[in-house]
Amino acid sequence: MTDTAVILLQMGGPDSLEAVKPFLLNLFSDREIIKIGPALLQPFIARMIVRRRAPVVAEKYREIGGKSPIKELTQAQADTLATELGMPCFVGMRYWHPFTRETLLRLRHSGIKKLVALSLYPHYSRATSGSSFNDLTRCLADLDSDFELIRIPHFYDHPLYIDALTEKIEAGLASFPDRDTVQLLFSAHSLPQSFIDEGDPYLEHIQTTVRLVMERFEGVQHQLAFQSRAGPVKWLEPSTDDKLKELAANGCKNLLMVPLSFVSDHIETLHEIDIEYAEEAHKMGISDFRRIESLNSSPTFIRCLAELVRTALQQNLKSS
Repeated sequence: MTDTAVILLQMGGPDSLEAVKPFLLNLFSDREIIKIGPALLQPFIARMIVRRRAPVVAEKYREIGGKSPIKELTQAQADTLATELGMPCFVGMRYWHPFTRETLLRLRHSGIKKLVALSLYPHYSRATSGSSFNDLTRCLADLDSDFELIRIPHFYDHPLYIDALTEKIEAGLASFPDRDTVQLLFSAHSLPQSFIDEGDPYLEHIQTTVRLVMERFEGVQHQLAFQSRAGPVKWLEPSTDDKLKELAANGCKNLLMVPLSFVSDHIETLHEIDIEYAEEAHKMGISDFRRIESLNSSPTFIRCLAELVRTALQQNLKSS
């Protein structure tokens, strides 16, 4: 299948402190992820928000090494997947380099005819996978490309994805002196409540993942909460902050964080959880606060991605 390639769609992240401001501007200018005022005014309002937030966000990136590792980690996923599949795999980012458009430009004269677009957001939302696929569609139209496109929009209930999460949780629980005393806290990226009210399946997908994972951990206590809110709108509840306070008030001492909706390390795991939530938890009396390893290039997770691609290609072959 030398005429077939995979493109992994991901959010992207700033690759230097200087990139923080333009990265945030791209993010806050995207009305598919958040609508700020009338469409005509959003670019202006986005610039105002970014001017205020950029120094704070840049300091957080400084504390985790001066950049996001998501580019390198996603490229590693693509390289490992390419070896597993025996076909080329590329990366297309939504808000920073390598942008999807840049990757498509590279592929335009490569002899690739069939492109499998695989969203690295396990749980579908129009704010994440939806925005990435819309961007891909616009780029293909602008470039007048004739790629045959196969889309893989989510994998929240794929058995190998559940296996990959289960392995990381098992390893995390095993690191505690007494696993029976550990509370699991699943933390998913939040979303405005209005998205769910309008039919976005994200919350249902998240809840399904948690249910399928917890079928493997009978008797283990667990909670679900939502992190990374931004702006004055009503967000999914409970927030991770509030859930930590509740758990601490109820006497929780040993906590294992399980990030959901993130398949690689970036600022939400490395800073928001590992630094901010860890500090809060310790102040509130949660003495042993840990996080599972991110999936990154976990062999089971890469097998999951490979199976998704193979299944999509087989289905495409049957329908053609």
